[in-house]
Amino acid sequence: MSEPLERRSIISGVGQSAIGRRLFRDDLELTCDAALAAIADAGLCPDDIDGIGAYPGPIQGGPGFAGPGVYEVQDTLGIDVRWHLSGLEGPAQISPIIHAALAVAAGLCRHALVYRTVTEATAAADTGRRGIGAGSAEISGFAAFFIPFGAMSAANWLALYARRHMYEFGTKKEHLGAVAITARRHAGLNPAAVYRTPMSMDEYLGARMISDPFGLYDCDVPVDGSTAVIVSSVEAARDLPHPAVRFNAVGTALRARPLWDQWGDITTMAARDAAAHLWSRTDLKPADVDTAQLYDGFSFLTLAWLEALGFCKKGESGPFVEDGRIALGGALPLNTWGGQLSGGRLHGFGFVAEAVRQLRGECGARQVPDCEVAVVGVGGGPVAGCMLLTK
Repeated sequence: MSEPLERRSIISGVGQSAIGRRLFRDDLELTCDAALAAIADAGLCPDDIDGIGAYPGPIQGGPGFAGPGVYEVQDTLGIDVRWHLSGLEGPAQISPIIHAALAVAAGLCRHALVYRTVTEATAAADTGRRGIGAGSAEISGFAAFFIPFGAMSAANWLALYARRHMYEFGTKKEHLGAVAITARRHAGLNPAAVYRTPMSMDEYLGARMISDPFGLYDCDVPVDGSTAVIVSSVEAARDLPHPAVRFNAVGTALRARPLWDQWGDITTMAARDAAAHLWSRTDLKPADVDTAQLYDGFSFLTLAWLEALGFCKKGESGPFVEDGRIALGGALPLNTWGGQLSGGRLHGFGFVAEAVRQLRGECGARQVPDCEVAVVGVGGGPVAGCMLLTK
């Protein structure tokens, strides 16, 4: 196998704005805070940035979902670019990071700023967390087969996947709880996490139901915040103030119909194809991974990613998360920043930031010892993308 193109790129910097519930701050302001922090972290200045990318771009989503567009950020920062990209479709929320790595490797730019910004918590201050179809005058596409029947949230759609997994493999509510409780324990070591108070299994099981089998603590928590990374040419690694984080492999494959309700096997999802693609591009194996940062928009998604990435066999993710295996000190420390269940819904980019900091040894009390390989898996349902990052 020839060397994957993504290995010609590195992550040279990472930065985040303030993260919290209802900050009531402008999304452009938060984005610039994160961008400038990432640029400084890479030892660069704004004039060095010649590429920019973002998820999802200027789309009509729920209030606070999209964040500012790349042209608005480019103009505000006063940078000139040779490569620029944003868009909703692709291998989940980290698609612009993957595209940036390939653009840098191809020589389209040398240092690319990639960001994701959300202000969903502030946006929901007056309305609460609304369903995807709320207030829409016309419903089209796949949503036309869900929303008229009251399934207005991804919580409803993914609950069907979780229930099928429980039926087929005996997965228990307590297994979902192990994901949520471990995330909360890790969040207690992260000063930026939203929820840091320890949670017991009784508290988890006693939470109000959202969409069976998901209770309140199976669902990520909306926040305001921005995360930015700098993707640079591998030649820049020798000039960095911090150790470079290297792209070893990425996974972007999608080998099924990209629809929530037309998946051939609803005990799995797009993570299956992206993960298989990732492992086909590297000589590393699941046993080489020191920490996994896996999407937990809902707790079941993390179980699906564990199976897809081969950390356990299909149907065995429930027992896999028992007995402290995914906790700090366990065989596979998982979502060590608290994930989106307790750290806050940064829509995928929080996992990237944590993986970078773990590989650089910057996580303090939650640091995974001798961390050299991290996997990031983002997305759920019909779209997913993943990255294998190394020191």
